[in-house]
Amino acid sequence: MNTPLVIRPRAEDVEGQPILRPLPSAKCRNVGPFVFFDHMLETRYPAGKGMNIRQHPHIGLSTLTYLFEGQIQHKDSLGSDQVVNAGDVSWMTAGSEIAHVERTPEPLKDSGFTMHGLQIWLASPKDREHGPGHYSHHPAATLPVSDNLGVKIRMIAGSGFCLESPVPVLSPTLYAELNLQTATTLLIPTEHEERALYVLSGEVQLDGELIEPHSLVVLPVGEEMTLFAESDCHAVLFGGAPLDGPRRINWNFVASDPALIDEARRRWAAGDWPTVPGESERIELPKHRSPPTPL
Repeated sequence: MNTPLVIRPRAEDVEGQPILRPLPSAKCRNVGPFVFFDHMLETRYPAGKGMNIRQHPHIGLSTLTYLFEGQIQHKDSLGSDQVVNAGDVSWMTAGSEIAHVERTPEPLKDSGFTMHGLQIWLASPKDREHGPGHYSHHPAATLPVSDNLGVKIRMIAGSGFCLESPVPVLSPTLYAELNLQTATTLLIPTEHEERALYVLSGEVQLDGELIEPHSLVVLPVGEEMTLFAESDCHAVLFGGAPLDGPRRINWNFVASDPALIDEARRRWAAGDWPTVPGESERIELPKHRSPPTPL
């Protein structure tokens, strides 16, 4: 039996929003197609304050935003303009070029609110790195749920546990929200080759080993493992098929070929990029290596 890899995330701050970022890390670059994972910590914004991630570009990836509390307004260069509520999935596939904006909707900003959620990137398969972008919004009610014996599973994207999400993933994917009541158990099957567990809150054991909240645990390939909730537990399980080769991440660009990133950097710096309708502000290309901009 192999020992699971435990990753403690690093703390970051994005436009005033505190986050924890376990992926990518020196210990693990990706789990299945997941190359980037941000936990937006539960944060109370007073009236008049909110998030405002200005116009920025992406290539070679899909972004997925999933909130537990709060709202985000998504706008992109395809013309999409969507308010994303807690429990909804906001899914954007970049293709060879896309730009987008994510911000707090004005009505919510005016009243004050709490923000809490997850933002992840999935690398596109090599044959889907090019071509047009795509955006789709999936209301909470459209996501399949299993709720039995104190264990609730909501399939955010992909498939597993006999559930399949309507989100149009590009490769075999698992992304499930787990809520376990105290003293319940869940067998984690091996239906996906690469899997990881991120514990949002609660006391939980994995095959008898205590997992601290805000830990990411990469599960051994081919081994079933049992999750036991010592207290009410909130977690996500994610992964999928291995990537079809290594990926480079540079700022907000993901690609299998470094030349694609070089070209994207050149084009964004030169202003040769589709723009978000009605938006003029943008995040400029950093001159030096910098952390990715989420969303």
